[in-house]
Amino acid sequence: MKFGWLTLALSPSPDEDASRIEQQIEQVCFAEALGFSDVWLTEHYFTGESVYNDALLFAAALTQRTSRIRIGFAVLQMPFHHPVRLAVQLALLDNLSHGRIDVGIGKGTIYNEYEFVGHGLRSDDSRERMAEAMEVLERAWRETPLVYEGRYFNLRVPELRPRPVQQPGPPIWRSVISPGSFTECGRLGIPILTARLPVDRIKERWALYTAGLAEGGHDAATRERLLDQAALWRNVYVAETDAQAEDEISALLLRTRAHMMHVRHEYNPADFVIEPAMLNPWTNPAVSDAEALTFILSTGSVFGSPARVREQVAELRDVGVRHLLCQTGFGDMSHEQNLDSMRWFGEQVMPAFAG
Repeated sequence: MKFGWLTLALSPSPDEDASRIEQQIEQVCFAEALGFSDVWLTEHYFTGESVYNDALLFAAALTQRTSRIRIGFAVLQMPFHHPVRLAVQLALLDNLSHGRIDVGIGKGTIYNEYEFVGHGLRSDDSRERMAEAMEVLERAWRETPLVYEGRYFNLRVPELRPRPVQQPGPPIWRSVISPGSFTECGRLGIPILTARLPVDRIKERWALYTAGLAEGGHDAATRERLLDQAALWRNVYVAETDAQAEDEISALLLRTRAHMMHVRHEYNPADFVIEPAMLNPWTNPAVSDAEALTFILSTGSVFGSPARVREQVAELRDVGVRHLLCQTGFGDMSHEQNLDSMRWFGEQVMPAFAG
């Protein structure tokens, strides 16, 4: 197995933003030293989540502080980016990192409408915006000149410079949830990220992705590479004992949920309604904290003593997961607590799955 590291930590106040940004850089460097294969940056705005806000600019800093770890985005919210500028920025990052960039893309948050409003947009047309932007982005890396006429973008680009190191461009990943998306991405040969699947569903979803790879006619080497890359995102917390780990991650997650519910209540416009089908016990404000916590611990988290976490990771491996994305920071968790949990995981869990 290989292990990625994902950051979605919160800065609790503007006065702490600068120090929290420095701490996240230190955490990424520590992840590289521990042997994590990749780091994934999230993109959120205005409330202290993803405290650096600009994941692309933050990634540029990381290219200069790391040498081996791959740098990915989970995910870039496409409606907030002009696709030509994004193509240039990602090409530059690929050069600065010597070909270490991975690009997860999405149509934008389905919960935080205030992020769209803050960018002068609404989410109603986000899927169409993303589709058009993705076509421009990928063609900009391949076509010289690029001429494009669409609903949202009309442009002529003489030549994209610099060209990405990875050709034709950095790998484009998709975040997937529904069964059909697994099959479609397999058919198209797209690497995938997914989160909060219960263990009994993972084997089924991975089988759909494998079937899609076969339908797409991809050769054996490509199929193996994509199955090695397919990533499952989990909250990960390791402490000395099972009881300590459960108590501490529970407190951290409940504070995270309180913040999440507060900002959505305060900042989402009155006319915004989340599609009921997109809600789960963790994201549904009508669900009690106790029920939400049970849900997130059972479907989205790996936690406990090193021995217990090794058992949980082995369970994921046995249903087909070869690439685990570990979110080790939650809410306003302290830097020291995060590093301690990372150290337990890197030194006492990861070696059991080497090779």
